[in-house]
Amino acid sequence: MGGHTSHRRRDRRRADGRSRSTELTRRRPASGRSTAFRPDIQALRAIAIGAVVLNHLWPTHLTGGYVGVDVFFVISGFLITSHLVREASATGRIALASFYARRVRRLLPAALLVLVVSAIGTLLLLPYPRWSRAGAEIMASAGYVENWYLSAMSVNYSAINDQATVAQHYWSLSVEEQFYLLWPLLLIAASWWAARRSARPRVVAVVVLSVLVAVSLTASVVATTLIPSPAYFATYTRAWEFGIGGLLALTATRRLPKAGADVLALAGFVMIAVAAVLFGPTTPFPGYAALLPVLGTAAVILAGTGRERLWHTTVTGIRPVQWIGDVSYSLYLWHWPLIVLVPFLIGAATSTAMKIGILAVSVLLAWATARFIERPGQRWKLLTVSPRRTLFAMLGGVAAVAVIGGGLVVAGRAVSAADVPPVSVTLQECVGPQAMDPGAECADRFGPAADVVMGPGNAYFAVPDECSADPGLLPFGDTTATVVCDFSGGDPDAPSVWLVGDSHAQQWQGAVFDLARAQGWTVTTSFGGGCPVIDAPFVGFREPASAAERDRCQEWSTAVQAAVVAATPDVVLTSSAGRVQLVDDGSDRPQSDQFADGLQRTWRSWADAGVTVIALGGVPFNGEVRSPDCLLINARNPLACAVPIAEAQPEDPYLRAAAAAADPAIRSFDAGPYFCDETQCYAAIGGTAVYYDADHLNLDFVRRFAPMLADVIGAVPRD
Repeated sequence: MGGHTSHRRRDRRRADGRSRSTELTRRRPASGRSTAFRPDIQALRAIAIGAVVLNHLWPTHLTGGYVGVDVFFVISGFLITSHLVREASATGRIALASFYARRVRRLLPAALLVLVVSAIGTLLLLPYPRWSRAGAEIMASAGYVENWYLSAMSVNYSAINDQATVAQHYWSLSVEEQFYLLWPLLLIAASWWAARRSARPRVVAVVVLSVLVAVSLTASVVATTLIPSPAYFATYTRAWEFGIGGLLALTATRRLPKAGADVLALAGFVMIAVAAVLFGPTTPFPGYAALLPVLGTAAVILAGTGRERLWHTTVTGIRPVQWIGDVSYSLYLWHWPLIVLVPFLIGAATSTAMKIGILAVSVLLAWATARFIERPGQRWKLLTVSPRRTLFAMLGGVAAVAVIGGGLVVAGRAVSAADVPPVSVTLQECVGPQAMDPGAECADRFGPAADVVMGPGNAYFAVPDECSADPGLLPFGDTTATVVCDFSGGDPDAPSVWLVGDSHAQQWQGAVFDLARAQGWTVTTSFGGGCPVIDAPFVGFREPASAAERDRCQEWSTAVQAAVVAATPDVVLTSSAGRVQLVDDGSDRPQSDQFADGLQRTWRSWADAGVTVIALGGVPFNGEVRSPDCLLINARNPLACAVPIAEAQPEDPYLRAAAAAADPAIRSFDAGPYFCDETQCYAAIGGTAVYYDADHLNLDFVRRFAPMLADVIGAVPRD
């Protein structure tokens, strides 16, 4: 991780496969120590890996520890550029094949080993619905394109409905490998152009790299604003960080005065620390914010150029710090799969003691991997004979791991294919929400669920055969958002029911479809991800959204409101994650007031058109208040997942707005009593898992609400 290119030993071999002349410069730095081992850089590695690991283990304590990745990126840019320039200066060439072969021998053996172990752990410990995603990411990681996979999926480490896989942390390694692949080629091209124009190669390289930094930083700022989730993982938003390190290698040729170097190093460490402590999951990143840790890292590197000791050497130079820097690459590889897998192995949520144990085992595995895989791998005679042999071995290793990942994908899909929702469910006393009926006498109301693995048969978004998508009707941007279902057998006078909102409305469709089938309705559903149907300017979901996301939501919401008035269905049911959605009507009133008023304006326009409105109240939080895997890990003791009602079920704007409307055409359904008693809210009720994922209900649980919804809706007249 992060430029883990050993610079303790200099490559003395003259390898074949050299490029044409790339004499960037023959000028050496003023200090003869420029190629010596840099304990300050090794300490930066230790700080970076410490920040990342602590952030992953205790995300609410070191909230910005993810900036350790950016520290690694700057180190990589500096070391790799230094190595390439040094090679060109000494030999007049850059031996591309040898350069790539060294990177392969240094990085791939450990990386592929961890991927294989992670695949085995996934198969043995994780539920089958996660196999396919994990397998796909293992394949992407083996090919060092994991960052692009995650960018395309628009997923980040804190995405609430997508549990992280064992390979998700390989995104940063993928960015680095892409840098290793392209940067030598850019240097060679710059040198070739300089030779043809009789220009100084170093100057041309500095210009090229400066342009790269400027373009990438600009793209990072723009993309972080417009498409924050994909931008987090994209190579083009991170390239400038490597470029800063590269510019240091090309321009920092003289050492600073001792006092100035001490001050600069102090400022650099403070900048990194401030970012790690003050940044958090809602910080727009990378963008402008990444300048703080990146420039801080550059300051520390610049301060240490040409000097063996500075003020911090007494601490950063001690053996434990240097040792952590030595094993930082392997520690990065191992810590994340352990975080994902160990709770399933132990069968308990991650306590402080377990986290300390994960940290200890990660360090032990990092030491063993560095000792027996990383370092020997760089000297394996079988591979060092020629770069070609190394590269062929790389292809074989990557292919083997890709096959293993592909096997996980196939296995996951094969098992999932057999898991489909039943056509109907049999309602029983004490099963699912019926266990919370006031008159129900249930022996173990909150006992273990019959099935805690949520597969396709439990997916709240499952659509029956009576439904078909209508791409032209109320699209959500470029996404088809609307489905039309006919449960009437073609009756032109059948009652018409609409269900609209975001995925928190969609999670109720299983019960609505069952009612529609029983009563012969036609049903139209339209769902916009994270977007409420509301007469108020949408700002964001949990945090401010990009301008494009706001516009998409606003356009769809406005269109749905108008479509309901035009179509005048008999009933409209609506809901959304209103507790965490943001609107701004410009009044500066409390958010809850603005949201409730916006809902009322929408509903009154529907009621005035003769539509009965049913507001579906929000259900208790899941991933906000407990681990989404809590029930999986505590299958035999689901009460371990109970959460105080005050935390899980705060005031809901939909229920508040419906109560304030005081209009018989505007009703509400409060499902809260079916999830919580007077003190606690539960993850398993009536032998049934309540939640499908971190944020949505289990389809089997929802379908058992059909009679409760029928009571609220009442008889729907036929036209």
